[in-house]
This record gives sequence, structure tokens and C-alpha cells, in this order.
Amino acid sequence: MTTSEDAQVSDSARQISLIRHSQFALYWWTRVLSTAGYQIIQVAIQWQIYQLTGSPFHLGMIGLVMFIPVIAGTFLIGYVADHYDRRGVIRLCQISKALGAVILIVASYTGHISVPLIYFVVFIVGAGRAFEGPTLHTIPPSIMPQEVLSRAIAAGNTAQQVAVIGGPFVGGLLLQGGTNLVYYVCFAMFVIASVCITMVKIKKPAKSKKSVTLETIFAGLRYLWTRPIIFGAITLDLGAALVGGVTALLPIFAKDVLGGGPFELGLLRASPAIGALIMGFVLSNIQINRHAGRIMVGAVVLYGLSLAVFGFSTWLWLSMLMLAMSGAADAVSVVVRHSLVQTRTPNEMLGRVMAVNSTFTGTTSNLGQFESGLVASLIGTMPAAIVGGIGAAAIAVLWIRLFPDFWRVQSVIPEQ
Repeated sequence: MTTSEDAQVSDSARQISLIRHSQFALYWWTRVLSTAGYQIIQVAIQWQIYQLTGSPFHLGMIGLVMFIPVIAGTFLIGYVADHYDRRGVIRLCQISKALGAVILIVASYTGHISVPLIYFVVFIVGAGRAFEGPTLHTIPPSIMPQEVLSRAIAAGNTAQQVAVIGGPFVGGLLLQGGTNLVYYVCFAMFVIASVCITMVKIKKPAKSKKSVTLETIFAGLRYLWTRPIIFGAITLDLGAALVGGVTALLPIFAKDVLGGGPFELGLLRASPAIGALIMGFVLSNIQINRHAGRIMVGAVVLYGLSLAVFGFSTWLWLSMLMLAMSGAADAVSVVVRHSLVQTRTPNEMLGRVMAVNSTFTGTTSNLGQFESGLVASLIGTMPAAIVGGIGAAAIAVLWIRLFPDFWRVQSVIPEQ
């Protein structure tokens, strides 16, 4: 693009108001309600499991049960998103989560609540969440012009962060009235989310309905493998998340390093989401038309270095600031990565590609928490955070050499 063309695109993009775009507003509220409902029901389920068992092991099992449908359905999830009405897929996911809330309400009233039953509900909710995530990410390119897509993705990320910050807090307040109150509210949120997504008008529906074969199922992975720009962006996020995770260590930092308790832990847990939320608002008003690859690499370097400083910190305010910076940097990385993937992937393959993308980044985050816990047990908590942060920054620098096409990419919109 020439400078004048860039200016024209920028002016056109600024003229489109995301707030006043009715289709995007419906999509945004779908994400807020769905994610907040998921966060809220998680709080109640964890509380109920701990009341029934008093066991940290059973609390950990919740994560494992949620993890199973993501791994088991990775490639099938993408196939479904590409071959069926995406609104219908998301609507069905909301209904499945609402059904989980109903099962818990009925079981509680009839006195049949049990740990196996709760795990069964966790699996249902997890399956809905697994199919919903990648499919939701295919909606913005189907309703928004390309020139504002990175803004729309950033605004969608703010919806995610609003829900991640507010959901657990609201869940804790509702829990004062009992778990059934929480489940009633979650049921209502999931139903309203299903109505919102139904009202969205898709301009670019999934076209093909090919039979299920190994070729169609693995097409997303094969497509990524042959696209160095997209593959570089996804694997950079994957590598940084694998070595730079500190979430599992936050209880130790709150108690043993900062000398605090549950309140300080809550502040630490909220800090990355607050940073991501602030950056999301900024990016929702800025279209990335220059140095997209460099911006993402720089964001990952900042992510790693902020975590390294966090590892050194013995002051609460500095720890919160560094975690907020890591969240803001991660938000930049997410927006650039999703924009590159969504603008460079054919609509008929987008679901499968986003499913692989979600699996890579999501499962690696879980593995990253395991890795950070293992390293901390070997070399100590603070050194583990420092080493992990420096490692994430080093991976970003290495990716400049391994993926030069990704490093040189300019606009998140493909150059004509």
C-alpha cells in the first residue's frame, strides 16, 4: 500500500464505530455473557466441590475434566465450525452450558448432588466451551470490514477481559446467597447469550459441507504449516506461554514473597486482566497498518521482561504493575496473532485453523503452568519466574531469525 492508500484506509476505519455497529454489539454481548457465565459457574463449582470433598486433588480434577474435550475434539471442532451454521454451533454451546446449570439446580433440590455428577456437568460445560471458543473467533471476519478487523478483535478481547475480571467477583458475591442462586443467574446468562448470537446476521457463512475425512479434519493444521507468517505468530505465542507462565506460582508469591494472603492473591490474579483490558480499549481504536510482525515480537519481549522483573519484586505495587504490563503485552500479541490468522485464512477453513490455534495456545498455557511449578520446585519460586520471563523474551528474539517473513510483515490486512 502507498502512504495515501494507508491514510484512506485509516480514515475509513476511524469512521466505523464499533459501539454503534449493531451486529458487532450483539457479538460483543454474546462474548461477555458467555465468558462471565462460565467464570461465575466455575466459582460455584469449585466451592461446591471443596465443600463436598475438602480435597485440593478434586479441585485440580476440574481442570483436567475441562481439558479432555479440548484435546479430544481439537480437529473435529474446527470441522464443525467450517461446515455448519456458526451461529447455530455457538447457540448449541450456550444451551449445553445452560443445561449444565439446570442439572445442578435439580440435583441440589432433590438431594442428589455428588462429586461424579458435578464432574459430569463440568465435562458438559467444558465441551460447550471447547466448541464455542474457536467458533466465536470466526464471527468478526463475517460481520466486519477488513479495515477495522483488528479493532474489532481488540474490542472482542476487552469483552473477554471484562468477563474474566468481573465474573469471579460477581460469582463470589452471588455465592453468599447459595450455589443455586449462582446457577440460576448462569442459566439466564447463557440463554440470553444464545439469543444474542441468533440475532447476528452473518455476511460470509461457512460454505462447504464436505464429508468427514482425515484430509478435511487435518486441513487446518496443514494450512498453518505452509503459511510461515501465520505459523510464526502462533508458535511464538505458544513458546512464550510454555516457558513464561506464572499463574500457578501466584499463591506462593502472595503468601511467601509478599507476605500477604487471599486479598493480595486476588489482586495479583486480577492484574494481568486489568492490563489486558486497558490495552484492549486502546487497540480497539487503532488499526495496525505498519510493522505488525515487529509489534508482536516486541510485545512478547515486553511480556517476558515484565515477568522477569515480577520475579525479582518484593513489593506488591511493583508486582501488580509488572503483571499488568504482561497482560497488556499479551493483549497486543493476541490481537496481532488473531488478526493475521483471520485475514489470511479462507472463510471456509477459518474454523479449523482457529481450532488448531486455540488448542496450541490454550493447552500450552496449561502446560506452562505445570512447567513453572516443576521448575519452581527445582530452583525456587522467584528464580523460576525470572528464568521463565527471560526465556519468553529470548524465544521472541529467536523467532526473528526462524520466521523472517513473519518479522517483516507490515499490516495485519494482507498487502494487495
